[in-house]
Amino acid sequence: MLFARISRPTAKVLFSRNAIIAHYHGIRAFEFRIANARSSQIIELHAKVFLSLFEGEGAQRTRSFHTLHLERDDLSFFPLNWTIVHPIDETSPLRHHDEESLIRSEAEFLILLTGIDDTFSQTVHARSSYKPGEIVWNAKFRNLYEPIGTTSRSRSTSAS
Repeated sequence: MLFARISRPTAKVLFSRNAIIAHYHGIRAFEFRIANARSSQIIELHAKVFLSLFEGEGAQRTRSFHTLHLERDDLSFFPLNWTIVHPIDETSPLRHHDEESLIRSEAEFLILLTGIDDTFSQTVHARSSYKPGEIVWNAKFRNLYEPIGTTSRSRSTSAS
């Protein structure tokens, strides 16, 4: 029993420090990044994102949970990283929210990941969340990869 507890694989997924809400394909989107910190791959990775917030006023104020539909909610394999995107369109529960309304409603974005450890063929889970203070508005994630032979110095030289 002790061996099973010690040898059980963990997801070891890193979540971006902040999520962003920014322009995306002509609309806005809620986005965050995850990275695989394992030496092996996770296969059949599934992501679910929920928005938890208080709705209503006074005594009628109740906590609600909304599923955020993702541009893509699964990956066949997860070797490096993934930017998870919820487009804020006319069907999104975020469509009428701004930074202040998310703070007032005590919003929290709940993230659940489930996948299969490629080495042990066991299910692994990871979870995280973002509160309004952890969301950066009108920002973009940096490119994680530099083309071969390109450095930040040569890029700035070519841009001038």
